[in-house]
Amino acid sequence: MSTVEENPAFIAKLDEIVTRYETVGNEMNDAAASGNSARIVKLAKEHANLAKMVTPYQAYKKVRAGFDEAKAILDDPAGDPELKELARMELPELEAQATQIMEGLVDGLIGGDDANVDSIIIEIRAGTGGDEAALFARDLHDMYARYAAARGFKFEVIDISPNELGGYREAISEIKGPNVFLHFGYEGGGHRVQRVPETEQQGRIHTSAATVAVLPEVEETDVDIDWEKDVLEHVSAAGGPGGQNVNKVATAIRLEHIPTGITVSMRDERSQHKNRAKARRLMASRVKAHYEEMDRAKRDSTRKSMIGSGNRNERVRTYNFPQNRCTDHRLNENYSLEKIIAGQLDDVVQALRRHDRAQRIAAGI
Repeated sequence: MSTVEENPAFIAKLDEIVTRYETVGNEMNDAAASGNSARIVKLAKEHANLAKMVTPYQAYKKVRAGFDEAKAILDDPAGDPELKELARMELPELEAQATQIMEGLVDGLIGGDDANVDSIIIEIRAGTGGDEAALFARDLHDMYARYAAARGFKFEVIDISPNELGGYREAISEIKGPNVFLHFGYEGGGHRVQRVPETEQQGRIHTSAATVAVLPEVEETDVDIDWEKDVLEHVSAAGGPGGQNVNKVATAIRLEHIPTGITVSMRDERSQHKNRAKARRLMASRVKAHYEEMDRAKRDSTRKSMIGSGNRNERVRTYNFPQNRCTDHRLNENYSLEKIIAGQLDDVVQALRRHDRAQRIAAGI
C-alpha cells in the first residue's frame, strides 16, 4: 500500500469523522431534539455531509481488511499453495481499489467543509489605480460570471457600486452550485493588471489592482448573531439614479455588527424588506468568516488575510495584457490571458487544487 494510505494522521482524522457521524446520528434520535425542527434540519445536513466521508471510509476498511488477509496468506510459509495463488491474484486488484478509495478520501479531507459548500458570496473591490482599478474590478466580475455560467452555476448580483466610467468600485455576487467553493475558493487575494487604460492618452502601461474575497454563504441560524442586540440598523433613502421612488422612499439598509464593527450597506432593491434580507445574508457570511479567520490566526500567526489591503504588491495573480499572459504567483505558472478573461479558469483552478493537495499531504493536513 502507498505511504499516503498508511498515513496515521489521515486515518486518525477519518476515525474522528466516524465518531462525529455516530454522535450526530444519536442526537437526531434523541427525544429532546425531535421537538426542535431547526435543530433537526441542521443535524440532518451535517449527518448527510459526514456520510460522504464515512461511507467510502467503511468501504476502504473492508477492502483493506481483504488486502491484509490476502497478504497474510501469501506470507505464511506453511500456507496452502492454492490459497496462496488465489491471494497472489487478488492482491493487485485489492490494492488498486484501496488506493482509489483512499485518494478520494484524502481529497475529501483536504477539501473539508469547503467541499460541501454549494453557495458562496464573492466580493470584488477596486484597489490601487483609481478609475482603471474599477474597470479591472468590472472585468474580474465579468470573468467570474462567465466561469460560473460555463460550470452551470447560478450567478446573481447582490450589489454593485459603479463609477462614472462603467467600472465597479465594489461588486458583490452570489454563486450557487454543487461544490462551488472548490472552484472559486482559490480566487481570494490581490489581483494585479498591467495594461494601457482606456483613460490613458499617451499609450503608457499602467499597473492597477483589485481584491477578491470568497465567503461561503451561511444561513442566519449558522452563526451566533443577536439581530436585536448585536446589530444596529440604519434606514435611509437610496441615492443615485432611479426616479422619485429612490429619492423619497427609505429603502436603503445599513447594518453594523457591534461586536466586530463589520458593516453592510444594501440599496440595490426598491424594497426595504429585500434589502434587509440581502444585508443580513451578507453580514452573516462576513461575521462567520471573521471569527473563522481569528481562529486560523491563533493557529498560524503568519497567515495573511484573504482580502488583503488592495495594494498591488499583495497579489495572487497578474494579468499582463501587452504580453497576453496571466501569471498565477502561487504556482509560478503562466496561462493565456485571453482564455482566463473569457472565464476559462478550469486549468488554473485544477492546478491550484493539485498544488494545495500536495502541500497539505506534505504537512499531514
